[in-house]
Amino acid sequence: MAEPVIELEHVSAGYPGVEILGDVSFSVNEGEIFVLLGGSGCGKSTIMRHMIGLNPVLGGTLRVLGMEMNRKNRPKILRRIGVMYQSGALFGNMTCLQNVMLPLEEFTKLGRKARVRKAQDLLGQVGLADAAGKMPAEISGGMKKRVAIARALALDPEIIFLDEPSAGLDPITSSALDDLILKIRAARGTTFVVVTHELPSIFKIADRCAMFDKARHGMIALDSPTALRDTTDDEFVKRFFSRESRDDPSHGE
Repeated sequence: MAEPVIELEHVSAGYPGVEILGDVSFSVNEGEIFVLLGGSGCGKSTIMRHMIGLNPVLGGTLRVLGMEMNRKNRPKILRRIGVMYQSGALFGNMTCLQNVMLPLEEFTKLGRKARVRKAQDLLGQVGLADAAGKMPAEISGGMKKRVAIARALALDPEIIFLDEPSAGLDPITSSALDDLILKIRAARGTTFVVVTHELPSIFKIADRCAMFDKARHGMIALDSPTALRDTTDDEFVKRFFSRESRDDPSHGE
């Protein structure tokens, strides 16, 4: 049985003086594609920020790769995870190759030729070998996200966090990105934690989902996407998966 690589125990999530979610407990298993769901403003991105160490939890315990996420352990954890932000967050004054090489330059002792080879290989793995010399402004939104995934893979992370990877992409490009995520997991055994609203992507890639609700100030469901769609008794979860409109504006906005 796969071991948990992320564990949350009675976590309070938010910012100093502002609790967004309370008493959140779940775990993410090794090799799993785990999706964080919910309406806008429900706290799913806040939970991710805690997982990658950008903000400390307000209460409870958060462990990543067996270590409690705190100031002491954060540098060790960061060496073992990769992050792709929603916009891709590529440096506009660097080529695609240089963007992918950056973590190798900062955190490894590889020589330049080895760094170039590895970055080129990573771009090839995401289908962008021909884009190595291009600037971010010269490539499409979907290509930028694939470059960002290549950069996130640079240090051979055990966990990759993806924030809205399909946002702003057309359905064909979004599906190709889902295929890439599945391909990386199959080849490397990488664990993925993904924030997304895209139902086709959720059903294609997710092993399990945690769903949050702003109105109830916490996690309201945890299961496979099919189970959440077909067997839940929670009306908000049903509406989310059937894309029904809701009369209560407090859910999500």
